[in-house]
Amino acid sequence: MNKKKEITIYDIAKKLNFSPSTISRALNDHHSISDKTIKLIKATSQTMGYRPNTIAASLRNNKSKTLGIMIPRINRPFTASLISGVEATARQAGFNVIITQSNDSYENEVNNAKALYDSRIMGLVVSLAMETKDLSHFQQFIDQGTPIAFVDRIPKGLDAYYVIIDNYMAGYNATTHLIEQGCTRIAHFAGAQHRNIYNERRKGYEDALRAHDITVDPELILEFSTLSSSEGKKATKKLMKLVNPPDGIFSANDTAAVSAILYAKRHGVRVPEDLAVVGFNDDPIASIVDPALSTITHPAQKMGKIATQLVLDHSDKKQDIDLTDIKMLRTELKIRASSLRKKISATSVILEG
Repeated sequence: MNKKKEITIYDIAKKLNFSPSTISRALNDHHSISDKTIKLIKATSQTMGYRPNTIAASLRNNKSKTLGIMIPRINRPFTASLISGVEATARQAGFNVIITQSNDSYENEVNNAKALYDSRIMGLVVSLAMETKDLSHFQQFIDQGTPIAFVDRIPKGLDAYYVIIDNYMAGYNATTHLIEQGCTRIAHFAGAQHRNIYNERRKGYEDALRAHDITVDPELILEFSTLSSSEGKKATKKLMKLVNPPDGIFSANDTAAVSAILYAKRHGVRVPEDLAVVGFNDDPIASIVDPALSTITHPAQKMGKIATQLVLDHSDKKQDIDLTDIKMLRTELKIRASSLRKKISATSVILEG
């Protein structure tokens, strides 16, 4: 089967008896071409199957109508919502989106950055890989004047925008809730501590214990590499074998928290009577597991929209840009059956049956 010939502006020019330059200007809505001619040329180009070469145009103009996204894992509910917010905002402004995932690998993230840079993207929205510590692969964008908005997992010291939640207060509130429910030995499933979000959630957890005169026990803090279901199961098994096991768990994500509930139930540990559990993110699985998981809400889609708008506004120079400005969004504790031992009177939480 022969490959179909690619239609060019020269083919359209020949068919309509116009010069190629007239075709090019009309396809770009140039003011020197009449509306009637523009409509004719666009209609003919569509009928003939013409496709504009956006890559070539970006090479000529040294910019494109494309926004890059670098995320750790596409198959996480938080990330899917984040991408949805970015994509919707970008498309509304007439931009396309290229999505890359690192699978939490530093090496993959470096390669993805190079591919996006070579594609001459006009802006970048990033949530860092779990492994990433060296940030030098982002300097090429900064040197070129390409705006970057880091979301959730953010670095320090780069000339970029930052969109986050108050992870410290979220950790503090989640732990305080467990204490108010009568828990005195609260374990913490912690993510990699070089990542801001997990370090801050752990600090909130520890400070809440201290504020209620509960000793921080290192034996009850388990650091995870990916906060996966298998890691959550392994950690819960280890905790339940302690001479004095915990009566509460605050997990830095929902995946590990749900695995804790499932392991506990399979081994005769009642949730929440013997073990109260709070997660983080409010993933769909949180309301499906039995008992339903108490968790911290995480406005991923809104974070994606805000990050994208910051990049677009920077590109369009619509406002004075303050790269030291950090956008911090509000979270809430959504209480469900997994932690509810007593009636709740606080007004700062969401009660959900």
